[in-house]
Amino acid sequence: MSVLSGVILLAALLIAITAIYCLLRSRNLIRIIIAVEVLMKAVTLLLVFAGYLANNVALTQAFVITMIVIEAVVAVVAVGLIINLQNKNNSLDARHLGYKQD
Repeated sequence: MSVLSGVILLAALLIAITAIYCLLRSRNLIRIIIAVEVLMKAVTLLLVFAGYLANNVALTQAFVITMIVIEAVVAVVAVGLIINLQNKNNSLDARHLGYKQD
């Protein structure tokens, strides 16, 4: 494995660790969505790296493009749900989610 391969692997690992830390520590729903997006970018980087190592870049590109489209749809739906929750609960804190007693 070359130095460039090691740097790419280390960068993807650091990005994934940062995203997981943000997922575990954040209570804000927008930050959680951003952390999920960053984690998916780390997975995408690892997938492209694996395709490069396996010498199968065309298949990897197809997977990555599909992942990007699915990721965008999930992010848009999640933001829509978060906007609805903000309007209903007046809060973006995940601890305030739940049923309100009337």
